[in-house]
Amino acid sequence: ASAMIKRYIGLGNALNVTALNAIGMKYVCLLNANELNVIDSNSLKLASLNLSACSQLAKDILYAKAKRAFSDQPYLPAYYGLIEPYLGGAPGADLRGLSKGNVNMKVSTLAKLRTDSLMSLTPSEVQGLLGMNLGDLEKWQNKSPIREWVQRQKQSELDKLHVGLTGGTQEGYMNIVIPKFQPPSSAPLGTVAMTLHLLPALLISFLMMSVLS
Repeated sequence: ASAMIKRYIGLGNALNVTALNAIGMKYVCLLNANELNVIDSNSLKLASLNLSACSQLAKDILYAKAKRAFSDQPYLPAYYGLIEPYLGGAPGADLRGLSKGNVNMKVSTLAKLRTDSLMSLTPSEVQGLLGMNLGDLEKWQNKSPIREWVQRQKQSELDKLHVGLTGGTQEGYMNIVIPKFQPPSSAPLGTVAMTLHLLPALLISFLMMSVLS
C-alpha cells in the first residue's frame, strides 16, 4: 500500500480529501516529509484524521497545515474544535495563545502534546488550557509526561492551582557541598613521611657544618 501511495504521488496527483480518506491514517503516517508536504492544507477541513500513530515529524507537518486550513475560523472555540486532533505538533507559543481562550482542553490531549511544548508551559498556562477540566490533572500527575512536567514546576506555583498536585520543586533549600579534607601538602604521604624521618639527620649535618666553619 505504501508503494502504491508513493506511485500515486509520483504521478503528480494531489493528496486531497478524497485521497486522504481513501488511504486512511494507517498509511498516511508512513509518508515521509516530502510526501506529507504534498497534502493540500484545505483537504484537512473535510478529512477525518487520527495522528496518534504518526511520528513527531509527521505531526509537526500536519499541524502546520491544519493551522493554515482552519485559520479562517472567526471564533476560537470553533477553531479549537478543528485543530485539537493536530495539537500533538503544536509549538509552545501556539499553546500559550490557546491558553487565553477558554478552550477546556482534556488532560488526555495535554498528555499527547509535544514534550518540549508541554515542558515550556507554566502552571497558570496549563490552567488556562484545561479550564473546567483542571481538576482531572491530579489523576494524571503520576503518569508520563505529566509527571515530568509537575517535577519541573515550583511547588508553590502548583499549590495555586488547588487541585492537589505534589512533587514540584521546593523553594528555600540550599545544597551545601562539604569539601573533602585536603592534606596540607600536595606531596604523597609516603614522601612526607620520609622527609620527616630524615629531618633530624639533616639538622645535625647543618649544625656540624656551622661549627666547622
